[in-house]
Amino acid sequence: MRCTFLGTGTSMGVPVAGGYGQELIGNDPRNQRHRCSVWIQTPLSSILIDAAPEFRIQSIRSNIRKIDLVLITHQHMDHISGLDDLRIYNYVQKGPIPLYSTQTTLDSIRKRFDYLFGESRYPGSTDLTMSEITDTVTFRDVTIQPLPYSHGTVEVMGYRVNDFSYMTDVKEIPESTKEKVKGSSVLVLSGLRWGPRHPTHLTIPEAVDIARELDVPKTYLIHMNSYVDHSSSNAKLPAEVQLAYDQLEINI
Repeated sequence: MRCTFLGTGTSMGVPVAGGYGQELIGNDPRNQRHRCSVWIQTPLSSILIDAAPEFRIQSIRSNIRKIDLVLITHQHMDHISGLDDLRIYNYVQKGPIPLYSTQTTLDSIRKRFDYLFGESRYPGSTDLTMSEITDTVTFRDVTIQPLPYSHGTVEVMGYRVNDFSYMTDVKEIPESTKEKVKGSSVLVLSGLRWGPRHPTHLTIPEAVDIARELDVPKTYLIHMNSYVDHSSSNAKLPAEVQLAYDQLEINI
């Protein structure tokens, strides 16, 4: 199974609109971060977790030629804005794309993208078959286990796809979810910044503590802001916990 990090930045991207913070990221291209999304490839499946605002660009640079399934973590726009760009896959694949998420997120998508659904659905727009995920499901050659946790007051659904566990926008993880993550080969966890503490996101030190607790062989951090430098941050992190970067590919 191959996993490609399409975007690893916080909700505003790095640098943010207007180029503010550009001076913070230096010349390392790994410090330029699209909004978070990951692409999973197996022999029988092409799966997208979240559809970031930059999805069109991400899909071109990673050569995503098909999407069989979409998993959405939550309803914030940096995770769903790219849904409109999925329409080309409907045209090529000649059918709707299944999408899983929480009921709250599905309701939000229907409200925000009302033109994609119902009798007044706009011709040619993205065609999705949306379903609530509450328990483990099998899709072709993968097993998908939902990983619920909180992002402040927002309910978020992470996903364990085979032995790859993906959790972005994390603040609190219930013990029941931690048990589901244990035994993974790779964990992806958000770490917004080194400090100070944030009301709805883990800091990098907090994420490292969770990674150590869960004892997964390799953890990659995502959702970093402009103040997190890739090279110097990795030098301070333990070998089993490292920052991901846009277009990083890993094989599991």
